[in-house]
Amino acid sequence: MEMLIGSGIDLVENDRIAGLLERHGERFLQRVFLPGEIAYCAKMREPAPHYAARFAAKEALSKAFGCGIGREIGFLDMEVIRADSGAPSFHLHGGAVGLAERRGVVRIFLSLSHTEQYAVAQALLVGRGEHLSGG
Repeated sequence: MEMLIGSGIDLVENDRIAGLLERHGERFLQRVFLPGEIAYCAKMREPAPHYAARFAAKEALSKAFGCGIGREIGFLDMEVIRADSGAPSFHLHGGAVGLAERRGVVRIFLSLSHTEQYAVAQALLVGRGEHLSGG
């Protein structure tokens, strides 16, 4: 049986990300985003809200896993990708792959939105119920 096993949400100020881009440029991008994410955001007229949405998505997913960004997963272990329809989703790398397997995750839902001032993301983890008891 599949069921919701984790939920995370994050809200980011677009100006905060714009400031990081301005101050740290390529160093910030390389620490937080994968090449496909950078290529997608860089082609936008206003890249900061798109980077902010992806930053929020990674924070939301780490919250859904219950571990935050740090020891178990890092920013580069999570990649926001887009389907042909435009729907966002995650492609997991590195530590996030093992963490998802250990938690019994079978599906991740992602929703992104942004305004002129804020970007928000919500991540939902769906898993097999038999992995919930006993860790």
